[in-house]
Amino acid sequence: MNLRRQQQTGRTWPTGLRVLIWAAACCCAPALAQDAPAARQALRVCQDPNNLPFSNTRGEGIENRIAELFGKALGLPVTYYSFPQRMAFFRNTLRFKLPGQDYPCDIVMGVPLGLDEVSVTKPYYRSTYALVIPQGKGMDHVASGEDFLKLDPARLRTLRIGVYDRSPAAQWLARHGLLEQAVPYKLMNADPERYPGEIVEKDLAEGRLDAVIVWGPIAGFFARRVRAPALAVLPLKSEKGVRLDYQMAMGLRYGEREWKQQIEQLIESKAPEITAILQEYGVPLVDASFAAPGD
Repeated sequence: MNLRRQQQTGRTWPTGLRVLIWAAACCCAPALAQDAPAARQALRVCQDPNNLPFSNTRGEGIENRIAELFGKALGLPVTYYSFPQRMAFFRNTLRFKLPGQDYPCDIVMGVPLGLDEVSVTKPYYRSTYALVIPQGKGMDHVASGEDFLKLDPARLRTLRIGVYDRSPAAQWLARHGLLEQAVPYKLMNADPERYPGEIVEKDLAEGRLDAVIVWGPIAGFFARRVRAPALAVLPLKSEKGVRLDYQMAMGLRYGEREWKQQIEQLIESKAPEITAILQEYGVPLVDASFAAPGD
C-alpha cells in the first residue's frame, strides 16, 4: 500500500482497538435504550476474543482485569460476549437485540473519549503512540522521538519502520519525511488469529523491522514479552496536525443514565487499582503535556 496516497483528513483512533476506526462507517445512529432495566444479574462485557493486551477469551487482558475489579465491587459475576472488533462491532454487541431477547452485553471497557457511536464515560487513562526500537542495534542512545529524528539522515534512510496503515503513526512519518521508510501493515485483517502485537513480538523482535510505531498499550505489553533483543518503548508527543495521544474511557448504550453514573463512580473510586493494572501491563501513561499545542 502506498502511504503517500493515503487521505489524512478526518479523525483517527488508536490502532489495536480495531472497531474504533470502522464502527462509525458501519453502525447506524445511536439508539436510545428506553425500556426500564431489570436488576442486573451479571456485569456483561462486550469484548474482542483475541486482542491482547486489551482482552481475550482467557481473560488475560487489561480490560478483563478491570471488568473483574468492577464485578467484585458491584457484587456481580462477570460474563463476556465476544465478537471481533472489526466492522459493526457495536451493532453486533452493545446494540444487538433480537425481538423478545435482552442485549448480550452492557459495556465496552475501552473506547476513546469523543467517540459518538456509544455513550462515553469519563476517561480512566491517557496514553499515546510509541516508538519501539531494539537495543544493541546502534540506537541505544535514542531516548525520545526527538532523538530518533536527529539520527544521521543516511542512517534514517536505511531503516524499515513498521506502522499500521491509516494510523496516526503513518501521519507522523509523513510529517517528518519518512514515508519511504514505512513498512505498512493492514489495520483490518480478516484472519481472527492475527493480532496487532505481532508487529512488535514477531517482526521487530526477529529483525524484519528496525523500528515500530504503534499505540502505546500494544507497544508496552508486547515489548515486555520479547526476551531478546531488549526493546525500548519511547512515548511520542502529539504535534500540530498529528494527534498521537488519546484519553480512553468506557462505552455504554445511550439512555442508560443511572448505569453510566454507576460506572463513572467505579472509575473514580477504583482509580488507584486501575492505574496499577495499567502499569502492570506496561501501558505508557502520559499527561496533557503530550497533547499537541493548542489542544
